[in-house]
Amino acid sequence: MVKKIIRYAIDARHAFMKYFIVGILGVILDLGTLTLFREQFGIAPYIAVILNQIILIVFNFTINKLWTFKNTAMPHTQLVRYLMLFVFNYAFAVLFMLIFNEHMGIDYRLVRICTIVLAVGWNFFLYRHWVFFMHEGKSEDTHVPGDA
Repeated sequence: MVKKIIRYAIDARHAFMKYFIVGILGVILDLGTLTLFREQFGIAPYIAVILNQIILIVFNFTINKLWTFKNTAMPHTQLVRYLMLFVFNYAFAVLFMLIFNEHMGIDYRLVRICTIVLAVGWNFFLYRHWVFFMHEGKSEDTHVPGDA
């Protein structure tokens, strides 16, 4: 079991480093657009999260698909799975913003950073093994039954 975990960590390290870089850029884009919507346009923080997530979905899907996980196929299943994970993360972020900012008065930037940190771990695992899953160099959707 320990050997499998170590082997997995070694195999995943390059993809994780790229994922981490995309994540840092995503956090900058996320907090930048969130602050812009809130401070410059006066939009309520929970509405600002709704708007900035639209920008982030395009950025994260494209960069992670093509650069992090080197998956150039554009199958329907990947997009559907990505959107399912996005909707979960989106609802999670909006709910946390409503609870911790609107009701408890915690600064919206701190709330957003916390939701990002919580989502990082499960997102990498799910991107690698569910959304952009590769089987013998092929995406899951392009794998033909009976191929070895």
